[in-house]
Amino acid sequence: MLLELLSDLIKIDDILLIIKNNGATSEIRSDSLSIRQKDKWITIGDNDGPAHMHLNSEVVKSAEFIQEQKPDKISFSVRFFDEGGERILAAFFTKMYDDSKQLVAERKKLYDQLNQKFSSSIKF
Repeated sequence: MLLELLSDLIKIDDILLIIKNNGATSEIRSDSLSIRQKDKWITIGDNDGPAHMHLNSEVVKSAEFIQEQKPDKISFSVRFFDEGGERILAAFFTKMYDDSKQLVAERKKLYDQLNQKFSSSIKF
């Protein structure tokens, strides 16, 4: 189910995948990414390209669809966690608002459809 969720996410334009820890942050846009799994490793992006990531599928234990209130808008994401509840990866839905700061209904619908397909909280 992890590979399926990630595959569905990267099919959507303007998803920002973020790996972050206390020493570094990596951001990759979903546009035209490939995905494949070999043994426990899921590779997102072209292994020979300028940016890609390797995700250990055995370490990812859960995911949550999160809507977080920010000062002027709501942030929409899917966040992936290890067994200790530490975030491993986040997939942020970008371009959710137009120039007038109005929520773009089509983008919200994509988020809601994925949330409905997988449920708000997923255990792997």
